[in-house]
Amino acid sequence: MLQYLIIILDDASTSFCHYKQSSKERKLIPIETLRKGIRFGMMENLTIQCVYPDSELPTEYREVIESIDHSKIKPFPHNTPSIGNYSTDVLVLNGFSDIDTIDEPVVLRVNKQDLFNNKDKVVELLAKTPRLNVVMMDVETFKEEDFDKYKAFLQDVSKAMEKMYADGKSPQLNLLTDRLMLKEMNNCGAGETNITLAPNGKFYICPAFYYEDEDDYVGDLENGLDIKNKQLYKLKYAPVCRHCDAYQCKRCVWLNRKTTLEVNTPSHEQCVVAHLERNASRELMNNNRKHGTFLLEQEEITKIDYLDPFENREKWQQENL
Repeated sequence: MLQYLIIILDDASTSFCHYKQSSKERKLIPIETLRKGIRFGMMENLTIQCVYPDSELPTEYREVIESIDHSKIKPFPHNTPSIGNYSTDVLVLNGFSDIDTIDEPVVLRVNKQDLFNNKDKVVELLAKTPRLNVVMMDVETFKEEDFDKYKAFLQDVSKAMEKMYADGKSPQLNLLTDRLMLKEMNNCGAGETNITLAPNGKFYICPAFYYEDEDDYVGDLENGLDIKNKQLYKLKYAPVCRHCDAYQCKRCVWLNRKTTLEVNTPSHEQCVVAHLERNASRELMNNNRKHGTFLLEQEEITKIDYLDPFENREKWQQENL
């Protein structure tokens, strides 16, 4: 069931996920298209999320957007002198260059090597922001040696977070703390719980599908949504994911299609990365409980002997007999 409408306000709007924003040229969504998109969202009782470019919107656009409840997703304001005056719900950073003045929820987009090399800066961000979401832009390129580096990175950051918790702080990092709180899958939801409206007035499964191929749309404002085989975006129809308990995995359907040609089947790389995070979350929970009653109401995260759930398929098949 749809819950969210993501509106890309400009072709130069920031990316907040794995995909690359392929255009730096400004091309604002036509104001009438914006109005119709907001009307569609209101008629469908959807929560609206607006994705902004790194430039000021015209007054008329701001007035239309502010006429309804919405969330703002904005890039770090390189053109704005004071971040304190930069109203946003989610701030997107591309790399570590702008972390000195951060004090709000952040999406950090970074490649794997920069992440491995900058664990101290990740810890610094955790001390400043109420929530940090890390998105690795090249997760599909992981090799075996990268898995080892990522495991070490998670362990180091986990130790720093353990100390923060012992000091009475409550850092949030999607890679480690989301799994602690979840009892079921909390995936991206593209094509199932959220849909994207692009500046051309057409709907897409998510912004990545628009930037990759404008012809890959799933309806428009005039005729409504037309998602082919829409059941495939549901967890129930994901043969690997429906058996998995790496609940924090975003199960990116765009990466799925890019790497396995199936929107409901993740790549080996996505699965192993998610399970390294799951196992590190288990270790963080157990270590924090040494200091007190840390999340005792939450279920234990059980120990597993695999990193790719596909390796466990024989057990699932036996259970389904």
